Amino acid sequence: MAAESRPALIYDGDCSFCIEWVGFWRALTGGRVEYIPSRDALASGRFSGLTSEDCRKAVQFITPEGRWSGADAVGHLLDGIPGYDWFPWCMRFIPGFAALASFAYKWIAGHRGFALRVTIALWGAPVRPSTWDTASDFFSRILAVVYGIAFASFGLQARGLVGAEGILPAREFFDAVHRQLGAVGMWRLPTIFWWGSSDLTILSITWTGVVLSVMSLVTKRHSRWQRIIFIVLWIYYLSIVNAGQVFMAFQWDWLLVEAGFIAIFLRPSRARTWLFRWLLFRLMFESGLVKLLSGDASWHNLTALQFHYETQPLPTPLAWYAHLAPVWFQQFSVVVVFAVELGVPFLIFGPRRLRQIAGTAIIGLQVLILLTGNYTFFNLLAIALCLFLFDDACFARWKVASKPIALRPPWRAATAVVWTLVAFLSGVELWSLAGKVPEPLVAAQRQVSQFGLVNHYGLFSVMTTKRMEIQIEASLDGQSWEPYLFRYKPGPVSRRPPWVEPYQPRLDWQMWFAALSGARDNPWFIRTMVGLLRDSKPVKALFEQTPFGGAQVKFLRASIYEYHFTSWEERQKTGNYWKRELKGLYFPVISLRGGQ
Repeated sequence: MAAESRPALIYDGDCSFCIEWVGFWRALTGGRVEYIPSRDALASGRFSGLTSEDCRKAVQFITPEGRWSGADAVGHLLDGIPGYDWFPWCMRFIPGFAALASFAYKWIAGHRGFALRVTIALWGAPVRPSTWDTASDFFSRILAVVYGIAFASFGLQARGLVGAEGILPAREFFDAVHRQLGAVGMWRLPTIFWWGSSDLTILSITWTGVVLSVMSLVTKRHSRWQRIIFIVLWIYYLSIVNAGQVFMAFQWDWLLVEAGFIAIFLRPSRARTWLFRWLLFRLMFESGLVKLLSGDASWHNLTALQFHYETQPLPTPLAWYAHLAPVWFQQFSVVVVFAVELGVPFLIFGPRRLRQIAGTAIIGLQVLILLTGNYTFFNLLAIALCLFLFDDACFARWKVASKPIALRPPWRAATAVVWTLVAFLSGVELWSLAGKVPEPLVAAQRQVSQFGLVNHYGLFSVMTTKRMEIQIEASLDGQSWEPYLFRYKPGPVSRRPPWVEPYQPRLDWQMWFAALSGARDNPWFIRTMVGLLRDSKPVKALFEQTPFGGAQVKFLRASIYEYHFTSWEERQKTGNYWKRELKGLYFPVISLRGGQ
């Protein structure tokens, strides 16, 4: 474009504040706009009607079509720039926005020294547009690792959980759904296992997912092939989640489905990376909000963490030490949790420095959770989402910035479609937390909820204050009983809490939930007992040790115990991490009729 035909922005070349933001705008517009200090513009005589008083009051944006000043000039400058054209759109279509923007501009123009200090504090210097090549690259790699972990973790347990001889056979589940819903069931439960759910098919899909995860690690980032791999991985994992029934109903499974879906559209553009920031905001903010809305006394009186480390599903060795921390520290920790989950998420949408503060705080909380509890790949995935709070300038300071890639012009239509879908679904979901949602909106959301595009988040909205553990026991004669030992959950009181993450022993996790209610509320538990009586090898393989040397047993029962961590003194005396008290039978003695 010829220099004389380009739009020109006239600014105060002696104003440090103006120079900073002109550098920002110059980086956005490249060579499409000419930036001229006011003294040069006035001296050149190129712009008729331009006075020194005009330039002193505000920046001037001049095109062949006209001249604009102040907030209007900024609006016209940013018009058509992807990721920033929201400002001119609001100026045109939102009543009162233009007047508010003009007032803000005039106030800032009258306090430029203060505005410069604020700018440096929030954006750093020099002020430049954020780019996201490194964050996008790292996220795509970490997502591939998380996918691989998730597929492999399920694959090692699939036959015992949903195989033909497993606890909840997938084929039986699909047959039941088809009998109840007919062909509609395929829409209500989207999974490729409708076309085959044998053990071989399930394992083939699962381990192919592992292979594809590895392939995506070495595939060129943001390439067509990586996008295709992410599509297949998303379909495969959504299929496993919908086929896994209660064993795959965890929030991190749906978080992976949701993150995996928007990763299909991942590009290092402002609009696309905002999708991940919006997901991170909802993940954190909803986690704090549900704690407040639940009305749970332990959260309201700041005592929740006095129970959490002991009663969480699978504590780590460090949880024993964290449980013994002073009461004041536990209460202070609850305050920190609320601050990070309810306050910090709003910094996600702020300038560079505020985003970095938010990312650091959220990563810090996730690391503490990771150290004290075995939450599979959840913390790793949450930390990966935080990458989009650190732009390339930040990574460059750490000397880990990647090379920028050449991108095609932004696919604005695809971005608009994805954003519209996510905004609608997440809006309905957030609305449901605050009050009753109109039925038409609920019905619309329900039509696609099974695809996991937007999900509800919020762990431990009600804190568990007692740790109840179920112990399954077997007998050959109805007199002498021996226990089944789970691989990771508390059993023997001398067992040290294990490190399990990122692997998830899904039966161990479900046993924690089963102990919160009765056996009648957990039909899968009864199926587990039946599988053990029938000597199902895949079900038995889910346990660390089976009674009587693995022989087929004739009788089963389940007892329930209340567990507590030992104190310093008790552990020094006994060496035990746990102490327990028998509370009675969880499930009565059963046997197979006629040994069948």
